[in-house]
Amino acid sequence: TISVGLSVKDVNQLIMEFLMFMMRAIVLCYPVYLTGSLGLSISWILLSMLVWTMWKNNRRGKDQRIDTAIDFLENEKDVISTELRAMNMPAWIHFTDVEKAAWINKILQQAWPFFGMYMEKLLIENIQPSVRSSSPHLKTFTFTKVHMGQKAPTITGVRVYTHELETREVILDLNIMNYECVCFFFQLQGMLRVILEPLIGQAPLVGGVTMFFIRRPALQVNWTGMTNVLDGPGLSHLSESAIVDVIASLMVLPNRMCFPLIDQVKVDQMKFPLPRGIVRVHVLEARDLVAKDTFMMGLVKGKSDPYTVLRVGNKQFKTKTIKETLNPRWNEVYEFVIHEAPGQELELELYDEDTDADDFLGRYSLDCGDVRKDREIDEWFTLEDIETGQIHMKLQWFSLHTNPALLQEESFDGLACAMLAVYLDSASNLPVSIHVHLKDCQPIITQTQTNDPNSYVEFSIDQQSQKSKVVFASKDPTYDECFTFFVHSVNNQVLNVEVKEHEKKSSLGKLTLPLVRLLNVSDMTMDQRFLLERSGANSQIKMKAVLRILTLEKQEAKVVTPPDRPEPPTPVPAQPVQSVPKEKVPVSSVPLSRTQTVPAPMPSSVSSYNELQAEYTPYRRSTFVGTEQLRSSPSTPSHMRRFDSHSLLSENSIDSSRFDLTDNASYPEAILNHQGSFGQIQLTLRYATLRKRLIVIVSGCKDLFSCSESGSDTYVRMYLLPDQTWKHRKRTSVKKKTVNPVFNETFEFAVSMEEARTRKLDVAIKNNKMLYKRERKEIGMVWIDMSQMDLIKGSTEWYELTLPGLKKTN
Repeated sequence: TISVGLSVKDVNQLIMEFLMFMMRAIVLCYPVYLTGSLGLSISWILLSMLVWTMWKNNRRGKDQRIDTAIDFLENEKDVISTELRAMNMPAWIHFTDVEKAAWINKILQQAWPFFGMYMEKLLIENIQPSVRSSSPHLKTFTFTKVHMGQKAPTITGVRVYTHELETREVILDLNIMNYECVCFFFQLQGMLRVILEPLIGQAPLVGGVTMFFIRRPALQVNWTGMTNVLDGPGLSHLSESAIVDVIASLMVLPNRMCFPLIDQVKVDQMKFPLPRGIVRVHVLEARDLVAKDTFMMGLVKGKSDPYTVLRVGNKQFKTKTIKETLNPRWNEVYEFVIHEAPGQELELELYDEDTDADDFLGRYSLDCGDVRKDREIDEWFTLEDIETGQIHMKLQWFSLHTNPALLQEESFDGLACAMLAVYLDSASNLPVSIHVHLKDCQPIITQTQTNDPNSYVEFSIDQQSQKSKVVFASKDPTYDECFTFFVHSVNNQVLNVEVKEHEKKSSLGKLTLPLVRLLNVSDMTMDQRFLLERSGANSQIKMKAVLRILTLEKQEAKVVTPPDRPEPPTPVPAQPVQSVPKEKVPVSSVPLSRTQTVPAPMPSSVSSYNELQAEYTPYRRSTFVGTEQLRSSPSTPSHMRRFDSHSLLSENSIDSSRFDLTDNASYPEAILNHQGSFGQIQLTLRYATLRKRLIVIVSGCKDLFSCSESGSDTYVRMYLLPDQTWKHRKRTSVKKKTVNPVFNETFEFAVSMEEARTRKLDVAIKNNKMLYKRERKEIGMVWIDMSQMDLIKGSTEWYELTLPGLKKTN
């Protein structure tokens, strides 16, 4: 009879397992019975068990070696990366885009003694006075000797960013480690970012150098000599953290070390640029996490109590803890200010919350530059350094804008709609502290001492609060710091500023700044001295407040024509015409509709040295301090398009005249209304066999379109298609105020005879006066097919000019 709850299949399985157990017991016990029945010694059984154990271990080792070899073949890249990481190899071995830096290390080693001279001067002239003024007990503090050691730091790899950036800056990431000083040896590992900006057209080619660590560097100190006492268990951690704190206060984001190389670049402009943007992180859910909670001494596995820690730079957030689950759902949102992208990383770690030590559940890191590039990422990320687990996140990149029309203050679950950046410069005429000394605790004043206050500034917007550093013994303190705040309601929130005394926490002055005032000022920026309330008669604070609207942008357009945008039809090659009446002249291209236009010119200009001396304007992004900002006017047309441009200094970059500036870039109104011919151009084409050059002589033009009453300022631009790069561009000089210019200029193209017959000559006549207008410069174009020409003999012909997209009426 089959018991209730068990099927026939289950009963049969139980019977088979029982029979197998009995057979194994008989097989194991029979040798013991046989040995006893034959009267043999127990040593034979022990010897047999030893041989069997050795064979078992050998078999297991062989299986492990085979499995390891198979795993290596299947995951060769991951295995090698793991082994190299454990060996602490240089960065250029791990990453293909990181280059060796042996030549930089040689330069550093040669220049290191002179760097020691610079540091000695810096410590004695700048640091020593600051230390003395920080406390009355340190008034005699002196640097008696400064020695930076004989060995320079070692750079293990260099990564250079150019394509991801503006064309007037270069970013280098230097992986630094190992440094030796006289009193100690320490190993410093970190990535030092060096920014060369702006790139200029005069010596020294770079306007300034900025250096900083994107993340806090790792430090390990080995004290030697008399300082070995600091290597004790209690002091070792304190000394290392103190050194890292000093480095972080100088060179870890958002702090920067800046060196301007020209007078027009100011240190404060380089030190406090506006952030690149904002990253909004939606931590949605996770799945297949590892179960860390166990019961019955590990025999029974339970689940986990997971939570997530998110970190960008010094900013860190922690999600709520979801109890007893391996597939938690958080649905929480966090926002981070991004100063450098690419560079700064979103670091994410998952833990299982326990009463003692939390168990690790995996980690993941993502470069914020990827979010900036894709604008929005919504996917599952596989956790690292753990067996299983994935986390689902949605990341969005928000750009900073000055257009008030983009402001949206509707409720988004408490998410920010704007960002406020505050640059704190200094304060002046703060009230002094009065200390009264009493005699024998009697209310008779015997001595009154007046001291300058030890002050700091506290900023707050609702629950957000930040404090500046403390400046000791000064009624005119200089703070030189910057702060950022997320704004949820521009119309309702207020920035509260209060100057306080360090010891007593008493107020030295207050300021209230409604954020709505920034909406109505130029560039949403207020840079001035503010009069403090409840303070001295002339107590002021100097600061700069910058408001920016957060906008989620879509993917930027590429230079290449998008798939959904049809390319303009190819013009029919032009044919030479004789000096006959114009009604018999063939048209050189098929007329196009006015919505299908040829590429419009992009004017390029080179700043003169006098212009550079007049005023330096930050170009990369707005700064907290300094000059008038480069900004987009609210009157900018909404149809403007932005393209990823090539540098004009590159010989292989496509010429700027081949790019569209706007979707609806149009010809001047006079050209659109023009009836009749656009003129003719006389060209001579022949091939020099001995020199292997195609010779093009531009003789002149006649009857060109007149852009003004005095004529046009014309020049001729040529390409030998399909070459359209900057170095292949040919251009004549400009002939001013004429419709019948005479050029008589010769140009050469280095091509073979066979290749020249397969090419087409693209010729355009342009008006130079349209350089600063958003209008097309072409006043005539022609394509010349050389496949049917006798280039050895050569030909001189007049070619009819047309404009693709405009219909000509003869």
